[in-house]
Amino acid sequence: MNKIKKISFDEAVLQLEEIVKELEDKNMTLESSIEKFELGVKLSSHCLNKLDEAEKKIEQLTRSGSEKANQ
Repeated sequence: MNKIKKISFDEAVLQLEEIVKELEDKNMTLESSIEKFELGVKLSSHCLNKLDEAEKKIEQLTRSGSEKANQ
């Protein structure tokens, strides 16, 4: 998971897209499919965290801008 925390949102999305393609390939073993699925879940969680961080930052900036406009 430490490696995942270091990658960007865009890179995580690209990796997720690749995992989906690989999982759709019927030539994968069950074990390999489970490993890829597990990585996909971790990447998805990472993306959701990044989106939450971005939303909080936007809310903070919007609030800050509104406060300055009202002064």
